[in-house]
Amino acid sequence: MRLSDRLNVARNAEIDQAAALERAASASVPVLDQLPADLPGSQQGLATTTQEPLLGGAAVDGLAALKQRVGQALFERMGSRFSDLSVSEEELGRIAREELTAVIDAENVPLTPDERRRLIRQIGDEVLGYGPLQILLDDPSVTEIMANRYDQIYIERAGQLFLTGLRFSSDEHLRKVIERIVSRIGRRIDESSPMVDARLEDGSRVNAIIPPLAVNGPALTIRKFSKEALSVQRLIDLGSLTPEMAELLSACVRARLNVLVTGGTGTGKTTLLNVLSSFIPTSDRIVTIEDAVELQLQQPHVVRLESRPANIEGRGEIAIRDLVRNSLRMRPDRIVVGEVRGGESLDMLQAMNTGHDGSLSTVHANSPRDAIARLETLVLMAGMELPLRAIREQISSAVDVIVHVSRLRDGTRRVTHVTEVQGMEGDVVTLQDAFVFDFAAGIDQQGRFLGRPVPTGIRPRFIDKFSEQGIAVSPAIFGAAPVQGGRR
Repeated sequence: MRLSDRLNVARNAEIDQAAALERAASASVPVLDQLPADLPGSQQGLATTTQEPLLGGAAVDGLAALKQRVGQALFERMGSRFSDLSVSEEELGRIAREELTAVIDAENVPLTPDERRRLIRQIGDEVLGYGPLQILLDDPSVTEIMANRYDQIYIERAGQLFLTGLRFSSDEHLRKVIERIVSRIGRRIDESSPMVDARLEDGSRVNAIIPPLAVNGPALTIRKFSKEALSVQRLIDLGSLTPEMAELLSACVRARLNVLVTGGTGTGKTTLLNVLSSFIPTSDRIVTIEDAVELQLQQPHVVRLESRPANIEGRGEIAIRDLVRNSLRMRPDRIVVGEVRGGESLDMLQAMNTGHDGSLSTVHANSPRDAIARLETLVLMAGMELPLRAIREQISSAVDVIVHVSRLRDGTRRVTHVTEVQGMEGDVVTLQDAFVFDFAAGIDQQGRFLGRPVPTGIRPRFIDKFSEQGIAVSPAIFGAAPVQGGRR
């Protein structure tokens, strides 16, 4: 490439970058390269790499023709090795990079070392990975990726949303990446089936939706799967739990109380469920039931079940409810249901009431009280015309503890309630808070909440079960004086 061409490319890139920053300045979400310095990873990883134009990412790209030629030549040289199942991903990547280097050498185009490195990475991501998304998937600090359309990609990092400078070249480019994701697990997405839930090889949860349902073009959402399961100590260090709360929840699980984790979307229910499951003794046989496998149990005796959606003909669906019923025939000591959102809630409650103590599950709700009302609605979805009082009696006798987790405005995820289900008074299920989050502590200058979960000072009734089973907890964890919360 001639010097004048390089100067033109650099000038156009500066113009595009300035325009992008101007557009982002008017948006309510900050641009990724403007992350606050105190956020983890803000000065490394994406904050530096998103300045580079990725494959198909810049409107004016002097290397576009070269990328197309090199990509085509790589496919011709690799041939059927791309689909050879006997070759591991690592080995295939190494071979592809070697071939890619040879192809670029054969082109005999003068490139700086940085341009050469970037070109190899971009084409490698396009051929072996997921294009512009690959760099986001490789960054451990990114927890969620949201492609609203081909030229607008957001991420979540440290609980906050940021607009990146990454983009696909077109709707068709984004559509091809979506098809690559879903085809690897034997699914399909087209006009007759325009939305799909899938997962990547590492377990990351994927939702894709395309026109005609998505008006602005294909949309893709990826909730990344953590490589390492968070420990209870890590949650304590992050401020999500207190040591006293962790001691109580550990005793609840070991005493075989039925625990329900509640919260909204993205609040960390599955993460907390995973931490609670770590308290289950290694001698127990555990059966996990999920829509998409996310739990990372460390015990040796675990059977993992996953539901299956219907095929293109509308047949072959295996629902969570079917798996819950089947699990009762598998001699489980513990049943862990990733989430109840339908008629399976009735089967789960019946299992809890018929000798399967120590079961764990999650449900979407805004508060512990709302969780009771939502369970009532879910039980009615089972199609059984049960009187409301009978449903509430099932809930009050099955569920012992509700743990509510919230994502606060500062992006942190905190356990805001540990609530005991005490029973029935008349037609009302009575709840008693053991821990509540202290919102009265206010916020600091950076907008972070200063409060923490504090005990209400009230001793739960299930403490008697601890003593019966020889499980000791310190009386000091419940505090001395009641705070706001209490019985409802």
